[in-house]
Amino acid sequence: MTFPLATGPAGRHLAPETPMRLIVLVWCGWLLFGIAAVRAELPSPRLDRLSVLGLNQGSEVELEVAGGDLETLIGLLFDHPGLSATPIEGKDRWYKVRAAADMPPGTYDVRTLGRFGVSSARLLAVSRGLKDVADNGKNRSLAEAQVIEINSAINGTIDGNAEDFYKLIGTPGQRIWIDCQSQRLDTDMDGQMSLLDSQGRTIATSADHYGTDPFIDVTLPVEGEYTIMLHDLSYRGGQPYRLVVSNQPHVELVYPAAVQAGTTAKLTAFGSNLGSGSQPTPWTVNDQRLDGLPFEVAIGTEERDAGAYRFTSHPTHHSVLPTAATATLLGRQITLDPLANTFNAVPVLITDQTVTLEAEPNDKDHPQAITLPVVLAGRFDTVQDADWYEFVAEVDESHYFDVYCERIAGRADPYLVVMDESGNRVSELDDYGHRMNAFDGHLRDPSATAVRLAKGKKYRLLVQDRYRRGGGRYHYVLEARLPKPDFFAAVIHSKNQPCGLNLWKGTTASLDIVVHQWEGYAGPMVVTADGLPPGVHAEPLHITSNNRGTLVVWADEGAADWNGNVRLTMEGDNNGEKFRREVRPYTRVNANQASSRPCRAIAASIRETGPYAVVVEPSTLTIEAGKEVAIQVIVKRLWPEFKDKISLQTLGWPGNFQLGNFDVNGDQTEATVTIKVQPNTREGNYTLCLEGQGQVPFDKDPLAKERKNTLVSLPSRPFTITVVPAPKP
Repeated sequence: MTFPLATGPAGRHLAPETPMRLIVLVWCGWLLFGIAAVRAELPSPRLDRLSVLGLNQGSEVELEVAGGDLETLIGLLFDHPGLSATPIEGKDRWYKVRAAADMPPGTYDVRTLGRFGVSSARLLAVSRGLKDVADNGKNRSLAEAQVIEINSAINGTIDGNAEDFYKLIGTPGQRIWIDCQSQRLDTDMDGQMSLLDSQGRTIATSADHYGTDPFIDVTLPVEGEYTIMLHDLSYRGGQPYRLVVSNQPHVELVYPAAVQAGTTAKLTAFGSNLGSGSQPTPWTVNDQRLDGLPFEVAIGTEERDAGAYRFTSHPTHHSVLPTAATATLLGRQITLDPLANTFNAVPVLITDQTVTLEAEPNDKDHPQAITLPVVLAGRFDTVQDADWYEFVAEVDESHYFDVYCERIAGRADPYLVVMDESGNRVSELDDYGHRMNAFDGHLRDPSATAVRLAKGKKYRLLVQDRYRRGGGRYHYVLEARLPKPDFFAAVIHSKNQPCGLNLWKGTTASLDIVVHQWEGYAGPMVVTADGLPPGVHAEPLHITSNNRGTLVVWADEGAADWNGNVRLTMEGDNNGEKFRREVRPYTRVNANQASSRPCRAIAASIRETGPYAVVVEPSTLTIEAGKEVAIQVIVKRLWPEFKDKISLQTLGWPGNFQLGNFDVNGDQTEATVTIKVQPNTREGNYTLCLEGQGQVPFDKDPLAKERKNTLVSLPSRPFTITVVPAPKP
């Protein structure tokens, strides 16, 4: 899908609407002593806030967008065709957003489109069967509580040093749930919520139920008025929220949280108000008993074959900060029609194995016998629960162990211990996952760790929550198997802040590729891009012996303005067995926190001509390990007033390639430099690029007489080195 982009006011010399501030003492010192500061980077649209966070199917809301570098907006970009927006005349940055009547409940990315391209994303929720209500702005005391009905969704904004109050009428025995959706919808609010009776007495409280979002599930004791009190933990203001009050079905989790591909899985949904066919279970959450509803669901093979995770609601609640928690989860979210509603989708692992269930008692004295390979669904039933398993290794081989908990939205922080039959620890497994630049894929789950086992020997596994917690929400999936080499690939913007992929004509932009290599995978990896319009290019990215790479995209000087989505795939080769996997897109949520979350596509834009370009020739070359090779670096200054030097350095290179920093002066257009390749470099293809930095004069006002210098960083076009082994003596 493509969208026209208005060019906006003429002129290409642009300065940030709000300069990026480096929060360091040196910077502050420069400001205090009046030294002229250099502005950093070209404008990059950043969407910080939606004033309204959701709407119901078939309804419309008016919302305001706020952020940085949002000049000359021409519209909003959604990741689903069922959402549409029209500007509100006379109200800058206000839009009327409509959800189609058949819009699937879930969460969706919203981005702005404007003069400087496509912005970073914020989430919008779409619900079913709820009444949209606006915070009236007067409900800041118990006496002035805003009256609402059950099955309402209130779009509100919390004020600083204040609380919001909502009043409803309930009946005895009525079970309702109250869900404050804020962190899950990309806001910074850390909600604290209480439910009061007609006498002002607290009957329920909640915080940090879904990430930092509160959630109350309560059976009302008497008929009468009840009041919801809501505030931010630190009483900060200006944060929007979506408060849902409902007696509709609510699904907390499904068990088992693992299903076999290509089968019809028999599962049980646990939650409240699940209707006929549901029965009370022994499990409780915050002293409220969970009902269980058995159901069946057909599981295909698409997610398994693509190496994908499919979701209807963004998985932003798996921990207290949004992370790439599902980056190494092969699976999907399960929804139960007609129980589907926002955030009623729950995650499951998809596997090729038959799923085994934990059988209690399986304590230290009574370990559960299992046979490897195994995919086993378990749960820490009670506080202090420790689950023990026992097996005999059938081969002398490294085995791989995974415990899925955070990845399936379980609440435990599990660890796993492998012991021999004498009780000696062979290995202990704990947290796992990559943190690189804007990408945060660190997990509380033990994952993808090899443990060497001896054939015929008996071993025990201990799985337990690090803090000895237990209960209905503390479920997990244990997987133990022989190696099946594979990988999970992710892509995120290279800037360490929320942004879109915006190309200035004639120049380049880059994306960070992050790879979790699975179970000993050591083969080549090649990333390719789909969906690029004419005049936009991305050469295949070759990654060898590394868990990251830099994909460079560039636009011709004559490329047309464009907005759309880019999708990436990665191809692997495991000893002649070739396979392809989706490269999953992610975005940074907050510039001030290490937080990232999935999105459905990489949103990209082409806009005005950029200041300079750097090209490396030749674009492909071959060299023996241990040798040196010369490359020619060519600089093209596209803005005639840019006459300063361009400093160049390596950008994310593996350590076995060496090149010092160098400059191409203002009176030069090229330089020849030498790359050293270490003798132990593995043979294969390596795609590399340089990063250029130059002080470029510009201002957003094309008529400005004074154009302050801006440090503009741009990657070079990529080049690929093929390393071959040195001849044997």
